[in-house]
Amino acid sequence: MNVNDLHLFLAVTESDSLAQAARRLNITPMAASRRLAALEQELGRRLIQRTTRSLSLTQEGAEFIPYARTITEAEESAKALFLPAATGAGGLLRITAPSGLGRRHILPLIPDLLSANPEMRIDLQLSDEVVDIVGSGIDIAVRVAPLRDSTLIARKIADNPRVLCASPHYLARCGTPRSVSELAHHNCLRLSSVLQWSFENQGEIESVSVEGRFSASNVDGIRALCVQGLGLAQLAWWDVKDEIAQGLLQEVVLTGVSPQRLSIWAVLPTVRYLPRRVTLFIAALKAAFAEPDNR
Repeated sequence: MNVNDLHLFLAVTESDSLAQAARRLNITPMAASRRLAALEQELGRRLIQRTTRSLSLTQEGAEFIPYARTITEAEESAKALFLPAATGAGGLLRITAPSGLGRRHILPLIPDLLSANPEMRIDLQLSDEVVDIVGSGIDIAVRVAPLRDSTLIARKIADNPRVLCASPHYLARCGTPRSVSELAHHNCLRLSSVLQWSFENQGEIESVSVEGRFSASNVDGIRALCVQGLGLAQLAWWDVKDEIAQGLLQEVVLTGVSPQRLSIWAVLPTVRYLPRRVTLFIAALKAAFAEPDNR
């Protein structure tokens, strides 16, 4: 199997355009079409449906993506053994991360990574939905959650417990809740997809339904209105640590329960033939979250 044909196939899936993929690889569209056809003939399956206006993956094409990436990444890893470290990493690094965490803590890492690695490109997808990283061709997913059993590989980056918080102004005006039951008397600002807040009670998860006059689909909206004194919010520590340090928000501790313990994870589809661009990003991510949390 020609590795160059695999690079072309992946470039087409990433750009959804045969012409763009051809330009990226510095070949003509006609040559790209012939190489893609040669790959399909060798596999005995059509990978991409092509019309004059659009491209779409076939089921076989979608299933072939992780295998094509494994082969091309193995080639890159083999070449990296004989390249000086000063050349840095190359290729396309595809990352998915939660929107709030991504904007605040991952985007600031990108300029230095690109500057230090001129041959590397980065595609950062910020989404609060759980993405199928194998099917989508993602190199690394940054997730905040207690991970379920999975065939994926997870590396812990940092602790990130849930925090119940409010602005000092709100607490002075409405009082500070002391127990889970008292949350029913407060305006709770919640994420649209989260109907319950979770705490730990003697090693077990205790969830309570909360109500309020405002909900939002992302962390940024909840945090902004919480700072403005509109209610209580339960967010992750790294989403509010700066505001707590500045006195804009205050952590609220309830009797009988403790914050649910979560962590920030780097989730990988595999650890075989791990490209240098992935290891560099993980190192940068760990360094960014290495500072003391000051809790």
